[in-house]
This record gives sequence, C-alpha cells and structure tokens, in this order.
Amino acid sequence: MSQFPTLDPELAASITMLPEGDFSDLPAARTTLNDMVDTMLADLSFDGVLLQELTIPGLGGDPDIAVRFFTPDNVQEPLPVLLWIHGGGFAVGTAASCDPYCLDIVRELGIAVASVDYRLAPETPFPGPLDDCYAALTHIHAHAAEWGIDPARIAVGGQSAGGGLAAGTVLKARDEGLVPVAFQLLEIPELDDRLHTVSMAEFIDTPLWNRPNAILSWRYYLGESYTGPADPSVSLYAAPSRATDLSALPPTYLCTMELDPLRDEGIDYALRLLQAGVSVELHSFSGTFHGSGLVATAEVSRRAAAESRNALRRGLRVPSPVL
Repeated sequence: MSQFPTLDPELAASITMLPEGDFSDLPAARTTLNDMVDTMLADLSFDGVLLQELTIPGLGGDPDIAVRFFTPDNVQEPLPVLLWIHGGGFAVGTAASCDPYCLDIVRELGIAVASVDYRLAPETPFPGPLDDCYAALTHIHAHAAEWGIDPARIAVGGQSAGGGLAAGTVLKARDEGLVPVAFQLLEIPELDDRLHTVSMAEFIDTPLWNRPNAILSWRYYLGESYTGPADPSVSLYAAPSRATDLSALPPTYLCTMELDPLRDEGIDYALRLLQAGVSVELHSFSGTFHGSGLVATAEVSRRAAAESRNALRRGLRVPSPVL
C-alpha cells in the first residue's frame, strides 16, 4: 500500500486488522466479509428494539424481498422511517450486516428502520438490485398504516454502493411521483461508473476500496452488456451521477472520506444538487478512507456517525432529546 501522510493516526494503527476487500476473487471476498459479520453479530443485543423479518413482493415477476424491520419497543404512534441500503460494491454484503447500525438508529432517534436485503450482482445485475430497493420504498409507503409508519416522513439512505442505490431509488421516486421522500442520507456513495475523477485515478491501493475494486464493481453491477465508462446506455438510476436533472430531490446529507476513490464523485454530486436548488449538507472527513467507520472507536469515526445521525434527525423532524 502507498504511504498516505494525511491518514488519521488512530485509523492508521487499525488498518492491519481490516479485511483486504479484494473484488478480483468475489467468493473469497464474500466469505471474508460474512465471517467478519458473523463475529460482529455474535453477541449483539436487541434490548429495547423489536426486529421483524418481513417479506414483501418484488416488482413485476421478481422474487419476494426480505426486509429487516426495526422499531422501538412499545410504540403507539406512527413513526418516521429510514429505508436503509447496505453497502458492498453491489456484489457482497447482507442486510443483517447493518444490524448494529440499525439498532443504534432506533435507540438514538426513536424511529423505525427498514433494512433491505436486495439481490446482489453479478448474479442479479441492474436493474434487479435497484428494483428491490424501489419495491421496498413503494411497499412501505403504500402500507404505512399497517407498518405503523408516518408516510410523510420517509428517508432513504445507504452507504457506499448502498448510497448509490439510495440515490438511484430517490431519483426514481421523484420521476415516478408515487412516494414523497422526505430526506436522503448518502454516506460515501458509489455514484459514477465513468471513474474519471482525480480521486478515482489517484487512489489505486487505498484500504478497503480502491480503483481496481471500483472497476470490477461496476462491471458486476451493469452486467455483460456493459462496454465501459463510455457506454451511453447506462441508466441514471444505476449511476446517478449521469443524471442531468437533479432538481426537485429531497434535502440531502452527503459525506465523503478524504482518501477514498469515491470522494470526488460524491462532492461533485452534492455540488450539483446544490446548484439544482436542493438543500444539502456536505462533509468530507479528513484523514479517513472508505469504510474507516469500521474503526468505530476512532474520534473521527465517532464524529462522523454523530453528524450523520443528527442530520437524519433534522431531516425527519425528530425532536432532540431533552437534556
């Protein structure tokens, strides 16, 4: 790995404990991640939170979709909800891997979280994963009363590829006009298959995510017909950076990490949202890398997590706790 002089010292000390995340061997990448997640979830407490493992219909003739639905115990009134989409380069990961995050959100904000187990590429390329996320959004909205959800306070969020899927889902929701999304939460989003930014060119061996992985990720997601970054047929719902109209989208929080190949496409997307009249909070965290939030004890990770949750709280109009 290259030397990165601006790398946060707390994060630098933890890099050797993180998985390599090599997408050239996808079965091995899935096994490595799943083993890590199994260890992480072994002693997870669900105290104070109700988890329902639900199934909703897929779009058209698509298979049913599993949704992990978290709510606080003993809540009567309709709740705001975050539709959460896990990361993993479109090709690895599970909704269960985000259980610790979902539990923290429910406990700290007192809202519901619906975590989508969308189908993965390359077995299911675009539009399958995006359709699963959109189906979850429309189902939650249509069945809000049954699920105990406030249909006027639905946020869509995700991290990494999940952030890209969230942005694509919100674009589709705007264009279809069926669900009024109140807020979008885009953490280190993977948005642009064209891979033409400075950060994407520069960061070829950064921890956890780098340009070689990004190239493979888009090939897996966009399928065998994808011809590369110059392919004019790529949908804006697959690669939201290709959208030419970003107006009429909901208020947005977007964060990027300094030493992340996705940094510049995230910043560019946030700037274009602002220029289109969308209210945006943008924060690029210094000394960090893609997925450095896994080092949860680092001060910069704690700061990033707190800021994201505060933004979500404001976006869903959740009252702050009385101190």
